[in-house]
Amino acid sequence: MADETQASRNAEGFFFLNAEDAGMALKEKKQIEYLEANLNFGNPEQVLTLYERMLRERVFKTPVGVIYLKHLQDFLLSQESIDSARVPMIPVYAPCADGPQRQERPRRAVAAPRTGEAKQDSARLRLSIFLNVLLAAAVIAMFVMALSSSQPNILNYRTTILNEYASWQQDLAEREQIIREKERELKIVE
Repeated sequence: MADETQASRNAEGFFFLNAEDAGMALKEKKQIEYLEANLNFGNPEQVLTLYERMLRERVFKTPVGVIYLKHLQDFLLSQESIDSARVPMIPVYAPCADGPQRQERPRRAVAAPRTGEAKQDSARLRLSIFLNVLLAAAVIAMFVMALSSSQPNILNYRTTILNEYASWQQDLAEREQIIREKERELKIVE
């Protein structure tokens, strides 16, 4: 069983991570055979046009196809009728390393002079600290203004409303007292 899965991942001398990639390589091999049978290598301009189109449309994605593209590129570069500047390079769309390589740091990394990037990071840090202090001061100033304001706000609305009701009650009591005195003067009996 393991031999079957391993065999399904082999194609054209390459061992792929999965069977789908191996199947794609076999399809590309069939495309290459068709191109080889029908391509007129006697007309380098036609080969160049096809080569550019295959690069633009990313026809080949597996190593099998990339090797064929390299074969076409070498053919075009060997032709005297084709300017080598017109032959584009083959783009590599996948990373070649498995992951970030750990680089050894020199022992005296601490004593190394600061680079322009390190100075720029330091300037950004200072600017960030300055802006944070400035914003904190603005927030404190807003709280001070809100607390000292005579207008009701979220911080003092309860005391403002209670004071307003108390002054209304005091006004009403004073008016009621004035009205009772006038009634006594006029001798109005309830």
